Parts: sequence; structure tokens; C-alpha cells
Amino acid sequence: MSGSSKPPLIWLNIFIFLSSFIVSIAIVPWYGITAGYGVEHLFWFLAAFSFCNLSITAGYHRLWSHKTYEAHWSLRFLFALGGAFALQNSALHWSSDHRIHHKHVDNNDKDPYSAKRGFWFSHIGWMLREYKTNTYEDYNNCRDLQKDKIVMWQHKYYVPLAIVTNFGIPIAIGLLHGDIVGMLLAVGVLRLVLSHHSTFFINSLAHIWGSQPYTDKNTARDNAVLAVFTFGEGYHNYHHIFENDYRNGIYWWQYDPTKWLIKSCSWLGLTQKLRVTPKLKIEKAKAKQALNTASRNVSKLPNAPLINEALNKEFEALMGKMADYYDVKKQVLESKKNDLAKKYEKSLLKLRYQQMKQELATQKKSWESMVAQYA
Repeated sequence: MSGSSKPPLIWLNIFIFLSSFIVSIAIVPWYGITAGYGVEHLFWFLAAFSFCNLSITAGYHRLWSHKTYEAHWSLRFLFALGGAFALQNSALHWSSDHRIHHKHVDNNDKDPYSAKRGFWFSHIGWMLREYKTNTYEDYNNCRDLQKDKIVMWQHKYYVPLAIVTNFGIPIAIGLLHGDIVGMLLAVGVLRLVLSHHSTFFINSLAHIWGSQPYTDKNTARDNAVLAVFTFGEGYHNYHHIFENDYRNGIYWWQYDPTKWLIKSCSWLGLTQKLRVTPKLKIEKAKAKQALNTASRNVSKLPNAPLINEALNKEFEALMGKMADYYDVKKQVLESKKNDLAKKYEKSLLKLRYQQMKQELATQKKSWESMVAQYA
């Protein structure tokens, strides 16, 4: 594409990104050397950074973009304020872009931040030019969000809210501690830059760096390192195949503070109807992806047909054991709710459940051992 045919630059975005970055790498450390930062600067920086990022991950992303749970108006209000503070456009605009991204992921013509257009474009370049002119006249892919009064209030007053939060909050904290300049630099500028780029890394690095345990039909990756810096958003391969799950890190040991926040709020009555992908569906996706990877890797071997036949036979056996196990597990759960069920029948059912559980574990070990040879 020639320079003359490129869309016009968005100078406001360029100014904000460039000026904040320069201040963060030059003025912020200079002030630290000459005036110094205290524990209070670190505390409020971390608090503001967490508030902004969780408002994006739990609010903009998992609540409004994907509707993975429902939230009380007070929590939605906090997310709306935090989203304005994060300076990533309104929740309506952000969600519209994100829904298009999921619908047309990796399509260079339709995905607003397609990773296949390169790291720079997916990270920040897509926001520097008017690539999508006249796209947001009615936000027709977010009709549901237009019924949310808090979303529409934030959208209408986004600019004043962004100005007030990004200047007002650091100044107020600065007045409290007697250091307005230091707080503007730490809580204002540095927080903004790191909040921006930690979010942007999900659009760029999370589509380049990491593993694909669930699907390779798109570029999304799972990356535990990115999860630490993005409040759990690093398990992106899982998210792109199961976008309606309120969790990104599905195992207890996976770092996903956004998941923990949403779950904790449910105990307080602030969130409800948390959507979770059935375990059987997750296990099937992982097994299918392992089969695809192994089949690709053995395709050039001289005995590929025989190996593929063995792989598929083992895969079908695994699918059968999975179906049996989860069917019995469902029956066990239902029997616990049914007080009229006979004690003897319950005992037999539990015995069968334990048997199916053991058989599935044995079959999984056999499957994992086989695919590991061709991973």
C-alpha cells in the first residue's frame, strides 16, 4: 500500500500515545532521581493500575463484550469509571470492536486488529489511522449494550469522564500526600502507559507467543507469562474457542485475578449467572487439538497411515470413555438432588462412577503417552 493510499492519521491518538510514552521513559525516572518517589506513590500506582485493568478485563471484556456474567449496577458503574480512566474509548465502542475481532479473527479485511497484519499493527498501529471510517454510526452489533443505561451514559460523557479521571484522580491523591507532580507522573502517566500496553499485548503478543492447546484455527495463544501482566487475559487460546466462559484460566493454579474478582463478587451478590464451559467440551477440544498436531507431525513419516490409524483408534476410545464418564457423573449429581432415589441405587451409581473415572484416567494416560511421541 502506497503512502498516498493509506487512511488518514488520527493525530489525537498519536499525540496521546507518543507524549505519554516519552514522559514515562524520560520525565518519570528523572523526577524519581531528583525528587524521589515514596511508598505512597507505589501504592497508588498499583491501585490505579489494577482498577483500570480490571475495569477493562472484567468490565469491558468479560461482562460487556462477551456477556459471560451479569453484574449489579454499582459494579457496572465502577467499571465504567475505570474504563474511562484506562483511556481505551467507551465500553460500547470497545465492545463493538472486540465482537468484530472475534467474529472475523485473523481476517485482514474485517478483523480491526488482525494479528496477521503484523505485531505493530495489532498492538497499536490499528489505532493510529482511520482504518474503519463510518463503522460506528449505530453500533448494530451491540444492541444489547444500548439497553444498559450505564453503558450509554459512559458513552455519551466519555470525553469529560476520561479527562476528569485521568487528571482529577492523580491530583486529588497528590493533594492528599502533598506531591501533585509526583502523583501525576506515577498514577497519571506511568499508570496510563503500562495499562495501555498491557492490554494491547493481548491483541499482539497473545496471538504470536505461546501454546495452542485447544485450537489452531486462529492465531490466539495461551501464555502464562502474559497472564501475570494482563490480569489473567493471557490464556487467550482458550478464550478464543470458549469466549462465553467468564474464566480465561480454568485451572485453580492458573493466574486469573479477573476470574477471582468475578467469582468473589458473586458471593457478595454483585455478580450472577456466571457462565462456565462444560468440562466434557473442554476435554474434547484439547484431545482433538492433540490429534491434529500429532497427525500433522507424522504425515511425512513412511508409516504415517498406520500411525494415523492407531491415533484415531485411540482418540475414538478416549471419546467413548469421556462420554461414559460424564454421563454417569451427571446421573450422580442428579441423584443427589433426588431424595426419592433408593440408597441401593445410589450406591451402585457411585460405584459405576468411580469405575468410569478410573477407566477414563487410564485411557487418558494411554492417549497422552501416544500423542506425546508425535507432539
